[in-house]
Amino acid sequence: MIRAIALDDEILALRIIENYADKIENLTLEKVFNKQSDAQKHLNKFPVDLIFLDIEMPAKNGLDFYKNISQNTKVIFTTAYSEYAVDAFSVNAVDYLLKPFSFERFKTAVEKVKSNTENNDAKHLSIRADYKLHKINFNDIQLIEGLDDYIQIHLKDSTKITARSSMKSILEKLSEKDFVRVHRSFIVPVNDIKTIVNKNIHIGDFIIPIGETYKEEVMKNLNR
Repeated sequence: MIRAIALDDEILALRIIENYADKIENLTLEKVFNKQSDAQKHLNKFPVDLIFLDIEMPAKNGLDFYKNISQNTKVIFTTAYSEYAVDAFSVNAVDYLLKPFSFERFKTAVEKVKSNTENNDAKHLSIRADYKLHKINFNDIQLIEGLDDYIQIHLKDSTKITARSSMKSILEKLSEKDFVRVHRSFIVPVNDIKTIVNKNIHIGDFIIPIGETYKEEVMKNLNR
């Protein structure tokens, strides 16, 4: 299921998107917004997979709004202005719908999201941080650490990427067979768990405690 929101300063445009979205299976349009501040508040609390986003708006340009979203959210731009197409795809937009667009054109754009969700990033984690979209190979992840409203991805080359996300949200983007949550603050690659001493996992220079809540899941992954 693709969870989506729409942001456009034109109410009629939002109504059209709502109407089209209702006709597509596995797409849930959770909210629509005509103010960027309201959309941002929602995104801060409820991560979504996709945003239908207008570009020309009274406050901040839609492109700039999208660049400031810290979570890994795909975007389909919906605009009356063709001159933004190049800029839109430079931020990895899934598609660019030029108003007025038909239901078939809308459906085609959503199908691209579905295809990307199913086939792309099968061995990668895509996450937005530092105003950039990072595509991280699963094999390069040493561990993921939770820091309040942020997560820190420790890479095997000793670099770190910090992004706004919950541990629950980031775990949903990872492969179940490749990663396991071992503590409320740690997610580790299953195949890198080589040694457990006194309920601690040793990975590289890190010593990670196994939380009591996660002990059974850890052992299940080690024994499969």
